[in-house]
Amino acid sequence: MYTILICDDDKDIVSALDIYLSSEGFATLKAYDGLECLRLAESNPVDLILLDVMMPNLDGIHTTARLREHCNVPIILLTAKSEDADKVLGLNIGADDYITKPFNPIEVIARVKSQLRRYTSLGGKSAGRGSDPAVLTNGGITLDDGAKSVTVDGEPVSLTPLEYNILLLLMKSPGRVFSTSQIYELVWNDPSLGSENTVAVHIRHLREKLEIDPANPRYIKVVWGLGYKMEKA
Repeated sequence: MYTILICDDDKDIVSALDIYLSSEGFATLKAYDGLECLRLAESNPVDLILLDVMMPNLDGIHTTARLREHCNVPIILLTAKSEDADKVLGLNIGADDYITKPFNPIEVIARVKSQLRRYTSLGGKSAGRGSDPAVLTNGGITLDDGAKSVTVDGEPVSLTPLEYNILLLLMKSPGRVFSTSQIYELVWNDPSLGSENTVAVHIRHLREKLEIDPANPRYIKVVWGLGYKMEKA
């Protein structure tokens, strides 16, 4: 049975979603703000999260960013029609889909099932329950998030905490381009004003430690005008 975490500060919406999902055989967990969502996601096995954008204490955008630090399950944002910018930002940060309020129950169920099929087909559910999801590998780089260790071609590499967190962010989504602002906000957990040089310096140090030829990197690539990505090896 799949477990869906529903998070919205409107209790009527949470109740309605609970009814829709329960009638389809899903188990549910309920949260009413972003902080409670984070707590439940960390302490319970969850297969998908339905997450409202506009909430007190911690909104859906920042909750998504926090979730993506340790959680790879599908996230579907619940948005109002006027929140187009938030939809784009949420998808860029790591949300998988969005549903616009007021929503149709049939659409909700269809989107939930679609994301779960995709997650399962990519090995997400089995990886989350069986093998060790904390170990990430790309080419010769292996990152063990449980042990907080990194090796390159079997040799240990010493990284600073910020370098490690940048590498973790990139390795969790190989091929995805992160802007310097996104990297700064997700790793430093601060607004990204004037962050370009800071991120570039840490990327350079990472390349010096991970790459055979830092001037011609194999793994951490720049996408000019957009940001950085971990090249799939």
